[in-house]
Amino acid sequence: MNPILNLARPDILSLQPYQHAAWEPTLERMHANEMPWRAQGDASNAGLNRYPEPQPDELIEHLANLYGTSPKNVIAGRGSDEGIDLLVRAFCRAGEDSVLICPPTFGMYKVSARIQGAGVIEVPLVKERGFELDVQSVLAAWRENVKLIFICTPNNPTGNLLDRASIEVLCAQLSDKALVVVDEAYIEFANAASMVQELERFPNLVILRTLSKAYALAGARCGALIAHEDIISLLARVITPYALPTHTIDSVLHLTDEEHVAESKQRIELILTERARVSEALASLPLVREVWPSDSNFILVDCKDADAVLRAALSAGLIIRDPRSQPGLGSSLRISIGTPDQNDRLIRGVEQASGDLA
Repeated sequence: MNPILNLARPDILSLQPYQHAAWEPTLERMHANEMPWRAQGDASNAGLNRYPEPQPDELIEHLANLYGTSPKNVIAGRGSDEGIDLLVRAFCRAGEDSVLICPPTFGMYKVSARIQGAGVIEVPLVKERGFELDVQSVLAAWRENVKLIFICTPNNPTGNLLDRASIEVLCAQLSDKALVVVDEAYIEFANAASMVQELERFPNLVILRTLSKAYALAGARCGALIAHEDIISLLARVITPYALPTHTIDSVLHLTDEEHVAESKQRIELILTERARVSEALASLPLVREVWPSDSNFILVDCKDADAVLRAALSAGLIIRDPRSQPGLGSSLRISIGTPDQNDRLIRGVEQASGDLA
């Protein structure tokens, strides 16, 4: 058994999971209290009158192939969010255990911890060094009750890829002390390999992946948590029995096939080209103080007047993200890279607002 499971909640380790209806596709179903007929117009592969297969073998094998790992190392859920929630529920005792995060970062790490009643320790990224991960401060902040360390790379909302060697130091130094959860939601937009290659080296490493970004499937709600098989087995006790709807399973299998993977790569190239163009254009405008380097499909912009930039976006029929409540982002806005037309409208809007302010 992976010794990292000693960090899990004892009651989860001993939990008898829900016994869902057996999955036997060769037999006709009279065991799950389902309606025996499809609804009129139901064109799904399996039929929406039937419960979906829990953790379908075909889907798990497909995701494992997509992410370059073994099926035994994968559990599928509703986006990265469900993976975060599963980890917190399985490893953090309410009122006793904590997670460690590095703000400014993705907000669901803290939200999931608070819902579970877990503590949150914050070790900020170093803005003066391009929002760099402060490894020594993370190690110094670790306590025995810190069960999970969440690292987002490329980081949301700053957009930068965090140093891989630094993350490996955390995995090594905390090998039997904490899970290091690396959220790679935006890795397809970075010139970097996934850390999934390091699973055998670090049994405490967990990788989060999602189909929401690069594969244009945010509405399908599907992501993968990749980890040592003992961690996957533990989380399988906690996940909702029929977590993934039939339509999601059908969509993922169809829309991440070889043809769609090629399409995704082409679209990513366009996003990267547009990211460079939008960054250069905005950086030249009087309302913008700095455009931070990005390895993702968005940019972080420090503004001289963030409210004026927000109004300019609205006047162009666009909405951009206001993250100013996060540490170190008091004058910042986050802008997703859109179509060339959307990007043009944003640039023109901010340019006009800059002229109006002059």
